[in-house]
Amino acid sequence: MKRLLIVDDQTPVLHALRRLVQRHFKPQQLGVEVCADPLQALQRLQQAHFDVLISDYRMPRLDGVTLLARARELDPRMVRMMLSAAADFGTVLAAVNRAGVFRYITKPWSESQLIADLRAALVFDPCAAPSADERERRRLEALEPGITQVEWGPNGEVLMPGHLPTRPGKL
Repeated sequence: MKRLLIVDDQTPVLHALRRLVQRHFKPQQLGVEVCADPLQALQRLQQAHFDVLISDYRMPRLDGVTLLARARELDPRMVRMMLSAAADFGTVLAAVNRAGVFRYITKPWSESQLIADLRAALVFDPCAAPSADERERRRLEALEPGITQVEWGPNGEVLMPGHLPTRPGKL
């Protein structure tokens, strides 16, 4: 069984993420733990092995990049993901460079995209050399956060964030 630790100082976010994950994974597939305090999460990481760590960025006492960087030192094979409402370039760059973040997930998240990212994380080996496609995706994502995450409309059109698809012939 794989194990996931989710860290966010907002309890409603933790509960929502736990429910989301439990809807898509059976308990024997993925064990889920949540923690509202990043320092307690760091202690938990020293006590037990987790395959994936999802951390919020802005938290009191310890920011998510620092938590993920320390988690990387404890267990380089643990896949690290950042969850944040902050999407500024500096935050993304720090997450990638300091913590080796596998995915940067923005709040509010897309349920289907978050689950797809989590499924990818569960099979990813962070110690393996990234493919040429993955290196290019990371390069592009570092330059323009969100550029590699495309939402498709019902007719195959690319949806812009915050825009609803229009019906043909309607403006």
